[in-house]
Amino acid sequence: MEPALEKIAAFADQAHGDQQRKYADESYIQHPLRVMKTCRNYGYSLPVLAAAILHDVLEDTDTTPQQIIKFLLTVMNETDAEKTLALVIELTDIYTKEQYPRMNRRKRKTNEANRIKGISAEAQTIKYADIMDNATGIAQHDADFAPVFLRECSNLLEKMQNGNNELRKEAIELVAKEKQQLKNPGIMKGPDKYF
Repeated sequence: MEPALEKIAAFADQAHGDQQRKYADESYIQHPLRVMKTCRNYGYSLPVLAAAILHDVLEDTDTTPQQIIKFLLTVMNETDAEKTLALVIELTDIYTKEQYPRMNRRKRKTNEANRIKGISAEAQTIKYADIMDNATGIAQHDADFAPVFLRECSNLLEKMQNGNNELRKEAIELVAKEKQQLKNPGIMKGPDKYF
């Protein structure tokens, strides 16, 4: 990994602190690193890769946009730093339970999907990779929540049509496989059941 991305990963890891991934015995940073690697496989530039690593920092930690930009300016030029922060902001949920306590989850997620429909193609591409990492194995790990989550993923993927077409197609196929796994839990076995 490039030195700048290593520093960005360390910053994100510190921001996420002792947060753990749900359904996995691993530190939270492993999720954004996988999202970044997926985007890197499609040849995306430093700001996109940096935003992929940082995509949950504003949403899930106490870190502020000012702290992020101040840090980014130590590892990249101003144009790239501003683009990275803009992507992170685009990827940060607005319709949260904290901000809209009287709105139920379905309404919040519907509003969020409508908002995300209008974000940049690069931010949508990061979101495709995020969905793929979050959806992988959900049918196996949480069969009760999986139908709700996979429906939300499908809704997002239906609305987001401006990102990388190939990655979007992969995400749609993965969500469909997870839905199929819910219907037929015994049909897919072994390490290759999700890809």
